[in-house]
Amino acid sequence: MSIKGQAVLFSEMIPGEAFVDRFHNWYDSHHIPIRVDCKGFVSAQRYSRQGDGGFLAVYELDDVNVLSSDAYKVIKNNPSEETAWMLANVTGFTRYLGGETSVAPDQPGKADTLMDAPVLYAVLFNIPAEYHDDFNGWYDTDHIPLLMQCKDWLMVRRMRIADGVPGPYSHMALHYLTDAKALQSPEREAARNTPWRNRLAKNDWFKASYSVFDRLGPRQIGKPRE
Repeated sequence: MSIKGQAVLFSEMIPGEAFVDRFHNWYDSHHIPIRVDCKGFVSAQRYSRQGDGGFLAVYELDDVNVLSSDAYKVIKNNPSEETAWMLANVTGFTRYLGGETSVAPDQPGKADTLMDAPVLYAVLFNIPAEYHDDFNGWYDTDHIPLLMQCKDWLMVRRMRIADGVPGPYSHMALHYLTDAKALQSPEREAARNTPWRNRLAKNDWFKASYSVFDRLGPRQIGKPRE
């Protein structure tokens, strides 16, 4: 069974210092299990965000329509008392639903194996519609091949964001790394200094949100799909 879906739900939260342990217990023993038990949820992996005490969960979904299903609506609209309390008390909340548009593993057919890389580097852009083709062409044919020359760069998945808060982002890239030192590699420096990228970077909209996460705990797996 594959642990990778064709869409992701990218959700961040920051618990208060007074209830960090309670937060982790809730997330691991209740919040994720009830979701991966829902049809259309493939798996979920948690991460800790470097620098600010935040935590991320990346849910793998069959497709972006899973969150519109009746089964998920029952879960979403009927939170437990603990869930309601937690959602009212955490900060730093983000929630982005994205459909996968491309995947580039360092070895063909190894995407599932690479999903559990130690480090996840997430990049979100808001690209005006008239620039989508140019931006996508650059990312897929210029940027990713240069990044993948770094031995610590295992895989890149690109997403078209269908819905999300709080930022108005349109595109997301998830980079799976063996080590965060890849972000200071000569290969990344070269990828960030090509004529195509430098041309795009002159636009005011070419500003992204960058976050680095460390894998936290084991992946939780959903029910086998029929």
